Amino acid sequence: MSDSPAIQVRPAIERDAAAIAHIQASASQAAFKALFPGEPMPEFDSLKKSQKFWREAIEYSEPQVQVAQDGKTVVGFVGYDRSRDPKTPPTTGEIWAIYVLPSHWGQAVGLALWDAAREGLMEEGCKKVSAWVPLGYARALRFHDMAGFKREMTSIKTVHMGAVKVEEIRFKRDLS
Repeated sequence: MSDSPAIQVRPAIERDAAAIAHIQASASQAAFKALFPGEPMPEFDSLKKSQKFWREAIEYSEPQVQVAQDGKTVVGFVGYDRSRDPKTPPTTGEIWAIYVLPSHWGQAVGLALWDAAREGLMEEGCKKVSAWVPLGYARALRFHDMAGFKREMTSIKTVHMGAVKVEEIRFKRDLS
């Protein structure tokens, strides 16, 4: 990984929603191709629907959203808030989403976004954080391992992406 001093992280504003939706779609498609080579892509939410979701998330801070910029271009984002998992204490946060444009993978953008989310969660009084990661997606698993997360082996669940089933595992770590 190379350090990229041009990367700046800031709170998202409503007009970032289109870029966020585009980043999510691009990164999801690249990840799907890595997970399931040769499989047809499932239907993802439309960019318009995704853009509306992120605009509302930014407006209501649910989840909180930060973006990474390379110069003036938004190249990644992170959404985080309290954990959505049932029966978790209010001091547990969750990385709801973390995506980087494939053209910026390996350039420390994800790390900068993780650092911003960690600081934001700590400011909110969170002591721990979790994230759900596709079990077969080596890049995302490696990222969370390098960021100090530990796999919770008993948490594996199956989610549907169109006709394809994906196993996810929960990662956890302390924020201190």
